[in-house]
Amino acid sequence: MISVEGLTKRFGDLTAVDDLSFDLGAEAGGAGGTFGLLGPNGAGKTTTIQMMTGTVRPDAGRVLLDGEDLSIGARRRIGVAPQSLALYETMSAEANLRFFGSLYALSGGALRERVRWALDLAGLTDRRHDRVATFSGGMKRRLNLACAMVHDPPVVFLDEPTVGVDPQSRNHIFDAIERLSAEGRTILYTTHYMEEAERLCDRVAIMDHGKILALDSVDGLIARYGGDSVVRAELAEAAPAGVDLPGTLDGLSLRVESARPQDVLGGLASSGVRLESLVLERPDLERVFLSLTGRTLRD
Repeated sequence: MISVEGLTKRFGDLTAVDDLSFDLGAEAGGAGGTFGLLGPNGAGKTTTIQMMTGTVRPDAGRVLLDGEDLSIGARRRIGVAPQSLALYETMSAEANLRFFGSLYALSGGALRERVRWALDLAGLTDRRHDRVATFSGGMKRRLNLACAMVHDPPVVFLDEPTVGVDPQSRNHIFDAIERLSAEGRTILYTTHYMEEAERLCDRVAIMDHGKILALDSVDGLIARYGGDSVVRAELAEAAPAGVDLPGTLDGLSLRVESARPQDVLGGLASSGVRLESLVLERPDLERVFLSLTGRTLRD
């Protein structure tokens, strides 16, 4: 549904986005699905979203919506829930939704129905008349998502939609996103929480220094970049004489990397080694992310 072709943006000597190309909507044969855009701080994610939604003009490249260049008319088909909350705190939840709906020419019964639907999506029907200033951080995030959806867009951009929310609101947002995806909407999702991407995203692009380093399904990324499983065992005592332990032993702490951890576990069980504890760490998206972008902290 949305194609990015050679998208580039520079700020002085800094190339924030560097010749980026990818498609959204390929998850479900051209429509629907959730596409994760992951990267460290400063990777270029937010600038990419700003160009894809038409709020920042690219220096090169283009964004296509159903094969046509993005225009003001086409932007009506996109919803955006920005990382910085776009809400009027002195107004009620319902008034916020009515205002944002009116920006897309909704009025009368159509507007009332969409506001009702959006309040239900956010789980805020019983607080619809309350001022946003009285809401918790999680409630504001849920309303932020609802405002992005009030005009019923087929495409929605969610930039860090769970920052600073409580577990209940986070799960409500997850359920809402899965509902929107199941309805056939195309979603672009950015997050720093790898477990969120593993749960929600059909495909994931890992981005750094303005470029996409890898793009695949979560399982595909883990298989390609996740490395082997790690078995960590704490021995109760020194191994019996003649037992050749795999991996590396530091005191009584054993660490083994293996593509077949079940064989390692079976070997330890049959060797006569007594264990205090045993932990199996399987490769996950966080390991993929660190492998591709490095472990150095960036602010």
